[in-house]
Amino acid sequence: MYLAPDKIPVSAKSVTMVDHQNKDTLIINIGEHFQPVFKSKNGDTAELPYNVESVLFENTKGNRLNGWIIKPEEGYNGTTILFLHSNSGNLFTQYQEVLPLVKNGFSVFIFDYSGYGFSQGKATRDNVLLDATAALSYLQSRTDIKKEHLIIYGQSLGGHLAINLAARNQDMIDGLVTEGAFSSHKDIAAETAGFIGRIIVAEKYSGLESVRNFHKPVLIIHSTEDETIPFEQGEKLFANANEPKTFLKIDKCHICGLSFYPDEILNAINKLLLQVN
Repeated sequence: MYLAPDKIPVSAKSVTMVDHQNKDTLIINIGEHFQPVFKSKNGDTAELPYNVESVLFENTKGNRLNGWIIKPEEGYNGTTILFLHSNSGNLFTQYQEVLPLVKNGFSVFIFDYSGYGFSQGKATRDNVLLDATAALSYLQSRTDIKKEHLIIYGQSLGGHLAINLAARNQDMIDGLVTEGAFSSHKDIAAETAGFIGRIIVAEKYSGLESVRNFHKPVLIIHSTEDETIPFEQGEKLFANANEPKTFLKIDKCHICGLSFYPDEILNAINKLLLQVN
């Protein structure tokens, strides 16, 4: 119900993707340490306005995880974003979500949870929290990455996860952004399976509880037309969040904000950064 991983065999040599930004097909060749090399459909190296570094790190269980550090070719604005993707797909299907952020000067670290993409281990709710914690620690350990500000941005399951990660590590970050996040495991279980779902699903960790304990700037984004996570759950998170906080109400599909409302989201993030002490 919560996790739908898309695993890639470690022997894979290439992945074919559609570049929605440029309406083109990309052939992504896989090199050492899963380093992606982007090619156009005619075999030429793609000229991209960003650089991708594939990295490997481990969670506390010893699962080797794969992530990408995506940096703008020029115009870095000093803010790095740890991006927690949704419950399905993998880096290759999810990375295009962050490109509007990179285009506007943000450096983004996006990674695959245990059992996703090239990452080892099993996809479980316990593991994804360990994975996110390991990703934050890894990012902080990279002294070669300039981080004037560091924020966490999570979508859907990643949004709920981001709240819990942020509350546990708020001294390490400057702010939190969620998009299309559910308020708790029990709340979304009840939405799917009624009161039976609320009874039988263990909470594990609650975004609603954690957001009450987070005391840095918060931006909560949710679509009124979200058919996956009810809009009311975003409102519930916002009502329980501490100041300074902002609620950005958008329309369109679940976690489509960066595709349809990039300017509004970027403006809201920049305002969040102004609230950092």
